Amino acid sequence: MYTNNIIALDAVTADTTGGAFDVSQRELKSIQFIAASITSGNGVFTVEVSNDGTNFIAYNRLVDNLTKTNTQTDTYVASCTLSSNSSKIYFFPDGDYFRFIRVLVNMTTDGTYSAILEACS
Repeated sequence: MYTNNIIALDAVTADTTGGAFDVSQRELKSIQFIAASITSGNGVFTVEVSNDGTNFIAYNRLVDNLTKTNTQTDTYVASCTLSSNSSKIYFFPDGDYFRFIRVLVNMTTDGTYSAILEACS
């Protein structure tokens, strides 16, 4: 088994729906959302999944640890908002299965936005 990264969004500067990636032969571990060159505004990242590659639905089970401590219970979220030059990593819960995944970003004014999936094969 090896781990590789899939670039789902690569420094986009406008509202973007990324391409669909077949992850049926991989185990998704995490997704990192990255924002850069923001002077004002923000970007909101969401994830959609599909079993046929055509009909996508919102994925509302990204695992977040809001206080970043070992004592907190995990929280499921539907989106990630970045309003500064920063990044955030979310995890996929064990037991969720789908064939295709894609990442979307909606931005307000400026910045570049990227998303990287970590997957094991």
